[in-house]
Amino acid sequence: MATVAADNTAVRVSGTDPMRPEIYTVRRVHRESHDTFTLTLVRRDGGGGMRFAPGQFNMLYVFGVGEVPVSISGDPADGQVLVHTIRDVGAVTAALHRLKRGGTVGVRGPYGSSWPVRDGAGQDLMIVAGGIGLAPLRPAIYHVLSHREEYGHVVILYGARTPEDLLFVHDLEEWRARFDVHAYVTVDRALGTWRGHVGVVTNLIPRTPFEPGNTTALICGPEVMMRFTALELERRGVPLNRIMVSMERNMKCAVGFCGHCQYGPDFICRDGPVFPYGRIRMILMQREI
Repeated sequence: MATVAADNTAVRVSGTDPMRPEIYTVRRVHRESHDTFTLTLVRRDGGGGMRFAPGQFNMLYVFGVGEVPVSISGDPADGQVLVHTIRDVGAVTAALHRLKRGGTVGVRGPYGSSWPVRDGAGQDLMIVAGGIGLAPLRPAIYHVLSHREEYGHVVILYGARTPEDLLFVHDLEEWRARFDVHAYVTVDRALGTWRGHVGVVTNLIPRTPFEPGNTTALICGPEVMMRFTALELERRGVPLNRIMVSMERNMKCAVGFCGHCQYGPDFICRDGPVFPYGRIRMILMQREI
């Protein structure tokens, strides 16, 4: 069985001190939904943007408040800006939410493993996202669509709680309009004028064309969603080590020092966040780990 590993050769943090943030300035704040927003940052010193691989994350530091890990949601080919999409769920993310154009943010990174988009070339590619899980997958989608000729069928499945919770609506419209991409969106509860799919994202899998034995799957979202999506793809014959999942834990140092994000024998910040499902299957199948 062919094996795809999370890309642990991903771009590593630059500089000699991985704990020292670089200073960035907010160029744009875009509201995605009632509790989620996207920050576009540029280096305060006018230097180029950060090199990163799809799936990696940064530590964002609000001076005087604290630091949080946030996946990078922008285009890895755009070296001028750094983009993060954030849900307002705590003190630091609330402080990030209050930032305006011209505000200052400390950035450490990039950290972690990445989606193996290059290893998936020549295969069908299935990308499955739930909720804010679309944010760390968006750089992978940008890469794949800019190298579209290298892949077979490209499937994008996205589920949210309601139509009002959908992220990157403009991107979704563009992906769904492409003739060379199979993109479907579903919601748990239809509101307003929604006439699209209703139900869990795994219900969309039978609608899509893919050859299980020649497919790489990238999955990110709530653990219960990733668990059932991985099980469904496993049942259909996608090799376990070509099913990739991105885990989320309470990360504090981002370099494997503190142990806050330990997941079995691994540290999410150092060994993840992207793992082959086959490597962590026994842990992922257990709740509350």
